[in-house]
Amino acid sequence: MRPTMKDVASAAGVALKTVSRVVNGEPGVNPATAERVREAIEQLGYSRNESARVLRRGRTATIGLVIEDVADPFYSGLSRAVEDVAIEHGCLLLSGSSGEEPERERELVLTFCARRVDGLIVVPAGDDHSYLRPELEAGTPAVFVDRPPGPGIEADTVLADNADGARQAIAHLRRSGHRRIAFLGDHPSIFTAAERLRGYRATLGELFDERLVSMRAPDLDTVRADLECMFALEDPPTAVFTGNGRLTVTALRALKGRPMALVGFDDFELADLLDPGVTVVAQDPSGLGRVAAELLFRRLSGDSGPAEHVQLPVELIARGSGELPA
Repeated sequence: MRPTMKDVASAAGVALKTVSRVVNGEPGVNPATAERVREAIEQLGYSRNESARVLRRGRTATIGLVIEDVADPFYSGLSRAVEDVAIEHGCLLLSGSSGEEPERERELVLTFCARRVDGLIVVPAGDDHSYLRPELEAGTPAVFVDRPPGPGIEADTVLADNADGARQAIAHLRRSGHRRIAFLGDHPSIFTAAERLRGYRATLGELFDERLVSMRAPDLDTVRADLECMFALEDPPTAVFTGNGRLTVTALRALKGRPMALVGFDDFELADLLDPGVTVVAQDPSGLGRVAAELLFRRLSGDSGPAEHVQLPVELIARGSGELPA
């Protein structure tokens, strides 16, 4: 059995309240007595029960994070930033991956709630969050990050400016003379994919051609087949805009040996070391995670103001691939 405060009190020959004061760093204990208590703590190997302590305060000192895929570099950066803020507030982070499955998201969120997490940060996989309403009404704060919650849920939201990122990418390619620009995006039901398509379409205007758009799973065979169909057109694309980091890498593999202007949404490791370097629209996953976590802890500190909607800017980084002329 682990030693308890009672064991320490007995070994030191003091009252239980005296041990409690020493353990919690409270004043009012004679220095010699406090030293005797500390010696008993060391001899017995006593350690404070943090779980019991935080539960007495009505908190569990844990928060839950649901992301798409913990193995994705974008989400690992976001997760690390949330964890750093949690540590600053003396909290433990519990996290899980939804795999873009709404049922898995729901299962994870409700599991975290059953474990009485103090708050939640969620990257939505679906657009129905009615299951979360009882928890929100019971006082569990939630912040949605990267994508907004479904209809009927008013909660703090932190997003990147996806449409403007697509606008920057297409405008950049247009300045290099490109009129026929293909777009490879993720499934259109995903908020970020739909927003990037919106920015792409609006910037092209009358140059938009539905035949140059592919929005499907980012696997190599699919991307290669869709690009071949586009290249077979009478007026084929001279440039490609990819909607996320995984699609950028997949497109580079599919285009191997075929020089083509390319701008990708999301920066990725070694993008600057390729030849040419890959021009990207970079968002800040760490910034998204940090702002979301800071919002959550502000709510946990008692802020009950209206839900906030924060949009972080993105940045185009020119490295060579997006500057190839038409």
